[in-house]
Amino acid sequence: MKKLDKIDLKILKLLQQNARLPMTELAEKVGLSTTPVTERVRRLERDNFITGYHARLNPNALGQNLLVFVEIKLRSKSGNIFEDFRREVLRIPQILECHLVSGEYDYLIKVRLSDMSAYRDMLGNILLQLPAAAESRSYVVMEEVKENGGFLEI
Repeated sequence: MKKLDKIDLKILKLLQQNARLPMTELAEKVGLSTTPVTERVRRLERDNFITGYHARLNPNALGQNLLVFVEIKLRSKSGNIFEDFRREVLRIPQILECHLVSGEYDYLIKVRLSDMSAYRDMLGNILLQLPAAAESRSYVVMEEVKENGGFLEI
């Protein structure tokens, strides 16, 4: 891993808070001129410290009011099961996140949908049809206390 100096870390923190910050303003906040800050940002992108810029959408305004976390247990863990599972999960747009985890279950999946009917359909017709899916446990979110609002402590 490449070494980051204090200015690099400050750039990352500021962009994490507001990725649309103009380079001139970013330069002012870190105490450099625009050209060196632009070069640093390009280097941070090239070296994969910055992997993208994203718009944060309001799920409620888009009619996606239901957030569910699903644990999936596989019936088998041999051969290409993990790769097959991964490939299928990447095709499902409602899955926001999928993590291979340790513990009783193998995967933790985060899905956002319009309502419970849509979730019931997804669970029966999509999630439990994934390669080697044997069992699931669902957690319907009642209140989102903090989501995507935290910043990597730099």
